Amino acid sequence: MNLSNARAIVTGGASGLGAATAQHFRDRGAQVVVLDRDEAGAAYADSIGAGFARTDVTDEASVAAAIAHAVGVMDGIDLCVNCAGIAIGEKTVGREGPHRLDSFRRTVDINLVGSFNVLRLAAPEMARNGRDENGVIVNTASIAAFDGQAGQAAYAASKAGIAGMTLPVARDLARSGIRVCAIAPGIFGTPMLRGLPQDVQDSLAAEVTFPKRLGDPLEYARLAAFIFECGYLNGETIRLDGALRMR
Repeated sequence: MNLSNARAIVTGGASGLGAATAQHFRDRGAQVVVLDRDEAGAAYADSIGAGFARTDVTDEASVAAAIAHAVGVMDGIDLCVNCAGIAIGEKTVGREGPHRLDSFRRTVDINLVGSFNVLRLAAPEMARNGRDENGVIVNTASIAAFDGQAGQAAYAASKAGIAGMTLPVARDLARSGIRVCAIAPGIFGTPMLRGLPQDVQDSLAAEVTFPKRLGDPLEYARLAAFIFECGYLNGETIRLDGALRMR
């Protein structure tokens, strides 16, 4: 598996980790179709020479149409990276009462169910490649899956689900020649986080064991590329966090 001739789809590919991944894949020579719910993502995709499909990852018809578009543009799919997701902060019982059920459900629906919705529909297209190695799926977990903080019940649960389904999905898809891994990022310098005051960013970086800085989205992208090209990596969730352990 070589990224230079890969055909990739990247959900949430118009911003943050997804944008860095789409850009890195294009820089390495891969064909890319960006799947994002924001129509403005089309401009970003065009700027890096990628295709675009407006996609709601929680909607079956929307994802099916996006994958059909990607297959039409690239004549197949070899790599699926799921970066689409949201993060909320809400305590189980806070000053305004119990955690809202709708916000918990929405977080799980986008982060976990959305990722599964995309991979389950991408996998049959990969299987049609007819090779010994037909494709790779990379999902985005989080270190919150393992040591989530107060106010992260919904987010941590959704990301723990990503980590938890990695091995069984890898086992399910083994007979189709498809590998499945997840990346669990720590604190990364995405546009949302870079928008915080510098002293807040510095405080977050100080918590990282080493190196004491925020993660670079390109580091996520490089790890996704390595997973694709390293044929013996399968069924694993890889922490990418500078040894940060949240308290």
